[in-house]
Amino acid sequence: MNREQIESLLPHREPFLFLDEIVSVSSKEVVAKKKVSIEEDYFRGHFPNYPVMPGVLILEAMAQSCGVLGSHIMGKSANKKSVYLFAGIDKVRFKRKVLPGDVLTIKSKVLSEKRGIWKFISEAHVDKSLACKAEILCADRSLDE
Repeated sequence: MNREQIESLLPHREPFLFLDEIVSVSSKEVVAKKKVSIEEDYFRGHFPNYPVMPGVLILEAMAQSCGVLGSHIMGKSANKKSVYLFAGIDKVRFKRKVLPGDVLTIKSKVLSEKRGIWKFISEAHVDKSLACKAEILCADRSLDE
């Protein structure tokens, strides 16, 4: 999936869309990529003399991959009546820095689903090195709620 296809599944847009490509997606797993560029605005302040991708943005990219997977499984696209929300995070561990020029490969799998709350396990790697691992909760919600 390219950027346009990702935007059909997620409500996120620039500057807050952190996935560049979906390599593969099935009913159980998604593999996504994020190319980390020095041109990204957050590097101006994090940190000016030592640019490091903020951990919270790594987690956001991971959550967005979970959103793609959940939307794919449910057969839903981004629309004005519902949204797939980041609902929680557990067991977060950061294992290495993510720097400009790195390519994050994000793999997310479904652990469970109950009443519209999905639990995923997600890992972000640079090359074969684990950068971050977390359990992520997402909720499919009507905008009327």
